Amino acid sequence: MKLWQKNTGSKIEVEKFTIGRDPDFDLLLAPFDVMASIAHAVMLEKIGLISTEELATLKKGLLEIYGEIENGTFVIQPGVEDVHSQVEFLLTQRYGEVGKKLHSGRSRNDQVLVDLKLYYRSEIREVIKEIKLLFDLLLDLAEKHKNDLMPGYTHTQLAMPSSFGLWFGSFAEALAEDVDLWIAAFNLANRNPLGSAAGYGSSFPLNRKLTTELLGFREMHYNVINAQNSRGKTEKVISFAMAGVAGTLNKLAVDAILFMNQHFGFIKFPDELTTGSSIMPHKKNPDVFELVRAKTNQLQSSPQTLLLQLTNMSTGYHRDLQLLKETVFPDFEKLRDCLRISTFMLQHIEVKQDLLNNETFKHLFSVEEVNRQVLDGVPFRDAYKSVGMDIENNNFSPSYTVNHTHEGSIGQLCLGQIGAKMENALTAFDFDKVEKQLGQLLRG
Repeated sequence: MKLWQKNTGSKIEVEKFTIGRDPDFDLLLAPFDVMASIAHAVMLEKIGLISTEELATLKKGLLEIYGEIENGTFVIQPGVEDVHSQVEFLLTQRYGEVGKKLHSGRSRNDQVLVDLKLYYRSEIREVIKEIKLLFDLLLDLAEKHKNDLMPGYTHTQLAMPSSFGLWFGSFAEALAEDVDLWIAAFNLANRNPLGSAAGYGSSFPLNRKLTTELLGFREMHYNVINAQNSRGKTEKVISFAMAGVAGTLNKLAVDAILFMNQHFGFIKFPDELTTGSSIMPHKKNPDVFELVRAKTNQLQSSPQTLLLQLTNMSTGYHRDLQLLKETVFPDFEKLRDCLRISTFMLQHIEVKQDLLNNETFKHLFSVEEVNRQVLDGVPFRDAYKSVGMDIENNNFSPSYTVNHTHEGSIGQLCLGQIGAKMENALTAFDFDKVEKQLGQLLRG
């Protein structure tokens, strides 16, 4: 029997198909369902739909359930449709009729939606923590290796001198810019849909401003239809934010795989962080980075999955939206795993010193020689032709030094400015306010 049913039941085939993987995901939503229910109960008391005593009973019961969720004893019992039903059943079972009053003024649509917003907001915070850890490590590595030169490539051909400092710093700044995408995702997740009901509001005199404050939301979705239509839109923006970070990690992984190759030998890792071969004793395979490459490619495909799923869907709730969880929820875990293992691997990276002191890389310095002649007064086209002829005739003997001084170059990495870029981006997240508000709510 479901909360929304009257006297008939669903065929088992229909029930199994429509529920899908939701029970697994609902356990992740459980703590947020309780938080939202406490805020809703407080609001119901304020507008006179329940008494002060009933509110006290509901809060006591909800906090008990929250404790069970936290200690891992909460389960969705067989035959119970979802986490929302389980919470209401437990309240009714333990405290009687008052449990049946909790759903007044809300629909399962806005109940699910507010749970999702709270869950996404929490997950975004965890992702940002992992991004910041990797970012800080990359800045440290960039400073440590700012004077260690390496080849730079275009078209995978030797191009110009680069440095490990420049390489590490590039990924740090990329992550700082990726955070801008997460700001947009967080802003959408940080808007309160509770009170939109099925998408058309309620005839109860709900106080949506109060639940917005209690749950630490920055603001509400004011239009109730727009609140419902934000489901899907929020997930799309989150997915694009994930894809942005995934793209950065993907390029880092691909570079690491290439640079570990014996023909390059630019970097290496301890043997225990690589894998061997069953028949080739010399092998040190970059399995970690290969899996990061694969997983980040999967993450970069997710926006297209969501875009196609949300195509041709009219205004209002549709059951199709349930399937968004099957992409977004696992993607959060996958992205965090990729961030953590990338940080772990880079904590053990070894960089080859004096890499460019090798005849193999002398043509990297052709542009340096052209520029030196130009600075001495030779027209650029003449200098370019002269150096080109020296290379063609095998007479090119450059100086193996570089003198780059402009912002963002080998000689001026601007690590302080990149660090400030990240710190400025992080101020857009009011995580502390959210934690404070939810803490007050859970203290009863």
